[in-house]
Amino acid sequence: MQPIRSFVAIGDSFTEGVGDELPDGSVRGWADFVAAGLATAQGQPVRYANLAIRGRKLAGILHEQLDAAIALQPDAISLNGGGNDILRPKVSIEHVGERLADAAHRIAAAGIRPILLSGGNPSQVMPIGAVMQRRGDALARAVHARIRDLDAPYVDNWSDPELASPRFWSVDRLHLNAAGHAHVARNVLRALGHEAPPGWRDLAGASTAEGRRDLGYYREYVLPWLGRRFTGRSSGDGRDPKLPALTEVQPIA
Repeated sequence: MQPIRSFVAIGDSFTEGVGDELPDGSVRGWADFVAAGLATAQGQPVRYANLAIRGRKLAGILHEQLDAAIALQPDAISLNGGGNDILRPKVSIEHVGERLADAAHRIAAAGIRPILLSGGNPSQVMPIGAVMQRRGDALARAVHARIRDLDAPYVDNWSDPELASPRFWSVDRLHLNAAGHAHVARNVLRALGHEAPPGWRDLAGASTAEGRRDLGYYREYVLPWLGRRFTGRSSGDGRDPKLPALTEVQPIA
């Protein structure tokens, strides 16, 4: 397998790194871990950009980020999306799966390695978990059916039973915490033929989804989310891409 010397990530909050907040208020996340892991495994710096913006539905990801990522001409582009679509009351999951697969084929046609991955499965910790489980399963089937001809990794985090544990999810019960993001990065690196640096196994999330949901949880997280849905707003409104230009990431010492 050819080394990946440049890597661009596109997507929504999952790829931006929400849930893995650093002390300065910025977010890290699995894609940052993957860039550092690639540099370490390959023994040389990797150029990395992250165009993801939280709250984006798949149409926004493809319209705003896909062409920009291809224009950077990296060795690889990671693609994840559809999580915000399947949270809506009405959605054509087959259409979402078709658009994801089409985007992966577009990346490959540009001579760039696509890395298609699903998000983690929060159905055990979030409200409306049963609905999320059914829709996430359907999306995974729709994508799998359309990428069988594609010579590219599909990292199936959705079906990872370990990642479903509450200890990998942040207190909002929708986003992975630091340990969860590091776990996803290990899955991605293994799909690319590399092992993650061992220290990542010691990461713990600043918050977890362990314990009962109480009124405070609904007041702080669920009601604001519903308010945005009813008013057509997004948590990513007015936000710029996380890391719009290819930036050198050094191997971990």
